[in-house]
Amino acid sequence: MEKTVSDAIAYRRAVRIYKDEPIDSEKVKACLHNATLAPTSSNLQLWEFYHITDVNMLKRISTACFEQKAAKTAKQMVVVVTRKDLWRKRAKANLDFHNKSFEKHDLSERLKKRKKMTNNYYGKLIPMTYYDILGILGWVKYVTFWLMGLFRPVYRQTRLSDMRVVAHKSAGLAAQNFMISMAAIGYDTCPMEGSDTLRIKRALNLPWRSEINMVIGCGIRHEHGIYGPRFRVPFDEVYRKI
Repeated sequence: MEKTVSDAIAYRRAVRIYKDEPIDSEKVKACLHNATLAPTSSNLQLWEFYHITDVNMLKRISTACFEQKAAKTAKQMVVVVTRKDLWRKRAKANLDFHNKSFEKHDLSERLKKRKKMTNNYYGKLIPMTYYDILGILGWVKYVTFWLMGLFRPVYRQTRLSDMRVVAHKSAGLAAQNFMISMAAIGYDTCPMEGSDTLRIKRALNLPWRSEINMVIGCGIRHEHGIYGPRFRVPFDEVYRKI
C-alpha cells in the first residue's frame, strides 16, 4: 500500500547506503513519469531524466560521484539534466498543442483572446526572454528592464545566468516529485551534488549546452544507511506570515 503524501515526505531521507537487493526498474520509471508532472517555468519542461540500470554505466557514474556510498551502493541511478538549449523546441511544442486545442472549438471572443495571448507568449515573449548572443543580449535586456522597472513592475531575470537558475529550479521540482514518489512505494533515494559533472556528461554523451542538475542514487535503505536523526532549524525561524 502506498504512503500518503505526508507520510512519504516524512519517510524520505537522504539514504547513503543501500541494501544489496534489486529494485524494480519499471516502478522507478513510473516515479520518473511523476517527475514530468512537476510544475515548470512557462511549461517549457527543460529537463531530461537518465535512468541508469546498466551495471557498467552505474560504475562509471559512481566513479564520477567520487565513489561516495550513496552512489557506490545504489542499485539504480537517475541523472537529472537541464536542457535550456531546447527552449525553441519546447516552446513550439506548447504552441502546437494549444493551437490544436483551439481548433476543437467554435471560438468565442474569450477563447480568441486566449489564443492570441498564447501565440504571443510562446511566439514572441519566450523567444525575447531566452534568445541571447554570447550573453550580451541578456545584459542589454537586463539594463532595459531595470530602467523600465523604475516606473512599473517588470520581469528582471533576462541574463544567461538567470535563465540557468530558472531551468535548474524547474528540474529541482521534478526531482522532488520523483523522490517523494519513490518514498511512497518504499524505495529510497539520495540526491547528490558532489560529482564530476563533465565526466558524467561524457559518459552519457550529453550535448555541451546541457547541465547536470543532480544525480540521485536509488535503492532500499540499509539499516546504517541514514547517518543520523533528521535535523531542521526551528519552523519559527523560517516561517513568516504577512
